[in-house]
Amino acid sequence: MFECQNDELEKAVLVGIVNRMQTREQVDEYLAELDFLANTAGVEPVKRFVQNVDSPNTRTYVGTGKLEEIKQYIQENEISLVIFDDELQPTQLRNIERELQVKVLDRTNLILDIFAQNARTAHAKAQVELAQYQYLLPRLAGMWTHLERQRGGIGMRGPGETQIEIDRRIVLDKIARLKVDLQKIDKNMVQQRKNRTGIVRVSLVGYTNVGKSTIMNLISKSEVLAQNKLFATLDTTVRKVVINNLPFLLSDTVGFIRKLPTTLIESSLDEARESDLIVHVVDISHPCFMEQMEVVEQTLKDIGIVDKPMLVVFNKIDAFTFVKKDEDDLTPMKKENYSLDDLKEMYFAKNENCVFVSATDLQNIDEFKNKLFEMVKKIHFDRYPYNTI
Repeated sequence: MFECQNDELEKAVLVGIVNRMQTREQVDEYLAELDFLANTAGVEPVKRFVQNVDSPNTRTYVGTGKLEEIKQYIQENEISLVIFDDELQPTQLRNIERELQVKVLDRTNLILDIFAQNARTAHAKAQVELAQYQYLLPRLAGMWTHLERQRGGIGMRGPGETQIEIDRRIVLDKIARLKVDLQKIDKNMVQQRKNRTGIVRVSLVGYTNVGKSTIMNLISKSEVLAQNKLFATLDTTVRKVVINNLPFLLSDTVGFIRKLPTTLIESSLDEARESDLIVHVVDISHPCFMEQMEVVEQTLKDIGIVDKPMLVVFNKIDAFTFVKKDEDDLTPMKKENYSLDDLKEMYFAKNENCVFVSATDLQNIDEFKNKLFEMVKKIHFDRYPYNTI
């Protein structure tokens, strides 16, 4: 991982590729997101490099010509960090670092660094540390880790062991210890969830930075951290909420993001996996909100959250804009041209369990609460048919 020295931000360049799986428009969006990630981590991106290739170079991710172009730029501009938008293979990482002679990160490593900054509880810290060591293990070769300094060497080192063998054994020991620690923490958390089995449980999920924590604060009257940063919320927060005399538990989970290995957030979503109702929050003002919805839906499937009742909340309608077409324009409608009313008709026709709100301007919040109440009430009466509110 990396740290910024003094008050001066570390300067970095970002690198992505356009291939058969990604268009230029998609790559531009991914790099904009990578830029936001870098800023969140305390880095200042100063330039982006994009190459058109059929597939990533197996040795250096980008071609030799593009790598030389990057090298020349970082030397001329005193850049100390290069961040790649995809996860690099260990051999790619070593080859690139050898060629560029600066620190090299990939998207996964950058996200792990942000997770480490934002982890507050023992559970979150152990999760992040475990993910960091699992990421580090296959990348030990060629790294000047000298991990043996963290433990006594006498009696712990086999004859003829190389530095990489010592480091690998130390990392494996740490992974094993962290797994034991997490099992103990998870056992306690499972018991806590069992103690509140009777009450309906609702989980907020969504792409990172869509306003989940703001909505959590609004309807639970709590003070969950809400910032314009990616992964501002890492630890799952649970609050008791009462609407029209009906109590339920509401949890705010870590935000999703593209190209995020589900192993990094899977255990953070245990609360969502065991919930009765999913509230999927979407930033409708984002130009790629449809793709973000797909990322969230696919991630939920990947970790086994399927066939649960879901309420879709399209947030930030106060910031929604669209390009109005001329009356004489006969070109087909695109998502950029839809008005908010068009979108409402489209999504309400598809699914009645959705609502359009602005959590910051308090627009349609009563409608959201009413829809949430009705869905929670149905689950409550299905579970307790003879109970009254």
